[in-house]
Amino acid sequence: MQRSISRPGRRRRLRTVVVSLALAALTGTFLANQVLPGASAAETPLSQGRPATASSTENSGTPASAAVDGNPATRWSSAAGDPQWLQVDLGGSATVNQVVLNWERAYAIDFTVQTSANGSTWTTVKTVTNGTGGVQTLAVNGTGRYVRVHTTKRSTQYGVSLFEFQVFGTGGGPIGAGWIKMDQAKWSAQLAEFNAMRINPAPANAVRVPEFNATCTYSHSKKDDPIVFPGLPGASHMHSFFGNRGTDANSTTESLLGNTATSCGPAKDLSAYWIPTLYERGVAVEPSNELVVYYGSRLDDPTKTVPFPQGFRMIAGDAKRQVATPDGAPNQFWCAGDGGSIGRSTDGNWPICAPTANLTYQLVFPDCWDGIHLDSPDHKSHVGNAVNGRCSGAFPVAIPSISFVFGYDTKGSAAGFTLASGMASSMHGDTFFAWDNAALGHRVKDCIVQKAKCNTAGNF
Repeated sequence: MQRSISRPGRRRRLRTVVVSLALAALTGTFLANQVLPGASAAETPLSQGRPATASSTENSGTPASAAVDGNPATRWSSAAGDPQWLQVDLGGSATVNQVVLNWERAYAIDFTVQTSANGSTWTTVKTVTNGTGGVQTLAVNGTGRYVRVHTTKRSTQYGVSLFEFQVFGTGGGPIGAGWIKMDQAKWSAQLAEFNAMRINPAPANAVRVPEFNATCTYSHSKKDDPIVFPGLPGASHMHSFFGNRGTDANSTTESLLGNTATSCGPAKDLSAYWIPTLYERGVAVEPSNELVVYYGSRLDDPTKTVPFPQGFRMIAGDAKRQVATPDGAPNQFWCAGDGGSIGRSTDGNWPICAPTANLTYQLVFPDCWDGIHLDSPDHKSHVGNAVNGRCSGAFPVAIPSISFVFGYDTKGSAAGFTLASGMASSMHGDTFFAWDNAALGHRVKDCIVQKAKCNTAGNF
């Protein structure tokens, strides 16, 4: 794994940022919309808070979203290698007249700025050679919904890294589209109820692992996605749904809480969970055992963990990721059971399981939250992974670490499988939370906060 750069120049810049933020907080003048030199102080970048993707990331603490979050203390950093790219979806067609790049110490010497109407066909609107890093303000003239910086030569042996990637112009989608702020009064009431709960002390022989779970059987399949395509029945690829049996394209927090039919235990978990449907030779294969949703903590100190607010939603994985997943690649299917894997499919992307093993997958979600939004445009930018065992920076609030574990009663073959979303690499999962407040609160308090392993019923 690439090591973070630690040099005097970088430390000075980070110290300057921290001091500036601290002084601004003291005077009450810090604005969430940070605008770098070269743009009007009143102008918010078209790119700010928009969905961003990249060719690679150095680690979970340097995601693509960190370059468009308006926070100069966070950054995107790529893996070591050329070329690399970072792109942002402006939410609609825009006329772009300026791009501002605030490079970390690991900058790009040669790069281009490109625009695209569809995210696949690109037009170069600016070429830079022999760049010197720092803050680069570039005049451009282009149109498109997507804008990216495409780097071809690095200044160091590490990857390239941007504190901020700001796009200015006119058009794009509505500012704030896709960001859903929670009802502060409801959250305060839920949090007050949680804080007032007393911990049920775990017995002396309790397993000291902060964890509980919900076990959910397969419910139904639909080409719906109430997070990505709300109110648009049939707009998605086929999904296999678990949990709330009423989940469809029109599902809302209120409709989930109002429908008490669930395939989950405990019955007070009315949340909706879903994954893309798996196909073997064109025939749908549904998980044969329960989808187990583990709620736990990977933090050094889980005692500050809070329950999810009602209506919280997020996605893990990427439905658009279509890359090979050979044996040994991260985030792939494996064979659980005696004998494990005995081979690979012809395309190398799927395991073939022994007669005593089954195809299995585990999907892990972020465990830190911005404390403000129930959702974001890409359904990921309001959450992030812990860094050095703690939640901080743009994501200071610890939430339960969620993971899906599910298996299929199939062994596979040379023909392999397909997902409704495409290749094995496109596996992803969605969560739309609708727990009974007391049921979820007690589990977080008893099982996660006091570091005790609980069962589905919330007991030790």
